[in-house]
Amino acid sequence: MTEERRNFNQQIAAEFRANKGVVGGPFEGRDLLLLTTVGAKSGEPRLTPLVYTRDGDRLVVAASYAGAPKNPAWYHNLLADPKVIVEVGEEKFEATASVVEDRAERDRLYAGMVAHAPGFADYEQKTDRLIPVVVLER
Repeated sequence: MTEERRNFNQQIAAEFRANKGVVGGPFEGRDLLLLTTVGAKSGEPRLTPLVYTRDGDRLVVAASYAGAPKNPAWYHNLLADPKVIVEVGEEKFEATASVVEDRAERDRLYAGMVAHAPGFADYEQKTDRLIPVVVLER
């Protein structure tokens, strides 16, 4: 992750925490969570703001990386260690992350992401990879 991206994430996190989970800018009007993973290489905590949807009690995120040709670092981190910290609103809790392997379920959940934030449809068009969908459960 670049220093610029890390600084952006820290600014979003500060705004999120100061405003009980509400932020402006590119995330304005979206449901946003803060995901903390353990760096697969560094072993250090890595914080990433992500748009999410709900599927029952599960929180759903997509490793879209804005349609980049590769998966984001946070995705590789949770593959190495699925124990994560999630912040939603004023709540902070431990969760387990799991990649949705069933294609029909993945497609259903990704469609929910697109319905919530139409930009996710653009991300799918920009990349040849199948964007992974991850569920976060307490």
